[in-house]
Amino acid sequence: MSLKLYGYWRSTASYRVRIALNLKGVDYEYIPVHLVNNGGEQHQQDYTQLNPTKLVPTFVDDQEDIILNQSMAIIEYLDERFNQTSPLIPSHATERARVRALAQDIACDIQPLGNLRVLNALKTNYQLTQSEAFAWAADWIRRGFDGIEKRLATQAGKYCFDFDVTLADVCLVPQVYNAKRFGVEMSDYPLISKIAQNCNELDAFIRAHPDNQPDADS
Repeated sequence: MSLKLYGYWRSTASYRVRIALNLKGVDYEYIPVHLVNNGGEQHQQDYTQLNPTKLVPTFVDDQEDIILNQSMAIIEYLDERFNQTSPLIPSHATERARVRALAQDIACDIQPLGNLRVLNALKTNYQLTQSEAFAWAADWIRRGFDGIEKRLATQAGKYCFDFDVTLADVCLVPQVYNAKRFGVEMSDYPLISKIAQNCNELDAFIRAHPDNQPDADS
């Protein structure tokens, strides 16, 4: 199989790419990289040769002879390569910019602050407890969601942008998953919650859910 995705079941960045691959309807091989077991499999030599940053996801397209990291770059690559199915980025420049802006609100400003390596550093270097590290992550999610909820009030339909699933939805749903994991009260964000619910009724999102991955903790 020419397409391979190296990821971790609970990584929201990996989750995004799984959603995009499913929406595009393309077959791919999923290769788990457990970020905790065995000292973190992302540190093993075979993986670091693929991705020197020691993060997930890593995407390989053997047919095109390309290896990509960074979920946003991977998703845009998929959107351009498989452009006949489920376009995730609008063709109009203004709408394209709006979709990217909301997606980057999540991928650049919210998600990295709750990344596993950040939480581990808070516990190791600053002696935070697990609950304190989770509270840190939850605080930054709430700050981000406060702004996104207001923005959605002027543009949302069934999904973040009217009635088509876009890159914004692909980023939002995994972040809602993380928000619930870290104890964010989602009733404070009715629009975000409704959009996530609508997305999670779609097969592509269901199959991408962390609990449905072969490496999910039992």
